[in-house]
Amino acid sequence: MHTQPLQDRQALNDLMNGWMHRDLGEWEQLRNLFHPDGTIEITWYEGLASGFVDGSMRMGASDLRTKHMIGSPVVTFNKRGDKAILETNAMIIAENVKLNIGCECHNRFYDLAEKRDGVWKLFHRQSVYDMGTFTFPLGPVEIEASIAAKYPREYAALACLLELSGFPLSRVFATRGSELESKMKADAKKWLAV
Repeated sequence: MHTQPLQDRQALNDLMNGWMHRDLGEWEQLRNLFHPDGTIEITWYEGLASGFVDGSMRMGASDLRTKHMIGSPVVTFNKRGDKAILETNAMIIAENVKLNIGCECHNRFYDLAEKRDGVWKLFHRQSVYDMGTFTFPLGPVEIEASIAAKYPREYAALACLLELSGFPLSRVFATRGSELESKMKADAKKWLAV
């Protein structure tokens, strides 16, 4: 039976707030948020979390700057208390300093976390995209409408900025109320029950 919910909830909250390491370029701390076999599926990257950190290092050295505002997670534990689903409101703020184009994208991280050897880490991170918009840090800039039109409205601004910055998307991702979101949540519940 799960006997330490407060300590576990705090550890999971700390794990979510640990995403700040990405914005600060603290790569080893970012890597440490995931189990060694941990994976991630987000707009510009799918695969092992270790590869995501390597890609984030490349992004950090580019003209693209990002910041993530992270809320507190809604946590659902399994009966043993060694697995959890976390759904966390977040906002991705980004800009390409050479193009003078930015975006704000509201999303929800949807994470599967496991407690191994007494330590909570992420096993799988996904995202649901709720809404987004372009921003123009130094005043309006014309955007090629056909690029943004290729993507779902909920993350079109983010996807366009990523593509223009050399980090293209390879597929469609979950948006609020989409079939992809429903499937993601159904698969996670099955994982939690095992």
